[in-house]
Amino acid sequence: MKLFLDTANVEQVKEIAAWGVLDGVTTNPSLVAKEGKDFEETVMAMCDLVPCVSAQVTATDFDNMVMQGKEYASWHKHVVVKVPMTTEGLKAIHHFTNHGIKTNTTLVFSVPQAILAAKAGATMISPFIGRLDDIGEDGMGLIEEIMEAWQWNRFKTEVLVASTRHPRHIVEAAMLGAHICTVPYEVFKKLPMHPLTDSGLEKFLSDWKKVQK
Repeated sequence: MKLFLDTANVEQVKEIAAWGVLDGVTTNPSLVAKEGKDFEETVMAMCDLVPCVSAQVTATDFDNMVMQGKEYASWHKHVVVKVPMTTEGLKAIHHFTNHGIKTNTTLVFSVPQAILAAKAGATMISPFIGRLDDIGEDGMGLIEEIMEAWQWNRFKTEVLVASTRHPRHIVEAAMLGAHICTVPYEVFKKLPMHPLTDSGLEKFLSDWKKVQK
């Protein structure tokens, strides 16, 4: 399973990329607004660090989605155009696919939406599991249903588990066979941590000091 970082902070991307485990980055308008930096410069900087960066269009109609998406794709070969799951978005995804532009369908909350995006030719789909959990639905249950549908239909579209909230989400996504999981910075920082690792290392070092002269 590929691991993406969900951020618009270039320094965070640099830090996690240095671990040698980062496959890409997802951004969205909210994350970009939070950082307050130039969007193009931010995307370009991240493209130099990882091979896949999702840049989301803000237009809601087909013509302007296509205009924005073509501009984003021209910035760097690592850009993936992020398009919302709407009927206008489906038309844009189909257009981009026919013109060799990679896409990530965002705001997917159901299996029918996932299937439609795959049939339109989306490179990836992003089901938002945390937001489903927030309203009392089963986010990982959606991933399980999508992966079963993918097994039978053999869609080429990669399933990107989004809106993850804690390390267990990443574990469950991997166990269900999801292709990608995008992770917030604070959650990503928790992945390599375990108290037994810390205490074990402390004991090793303490014992080693005892035998040194």
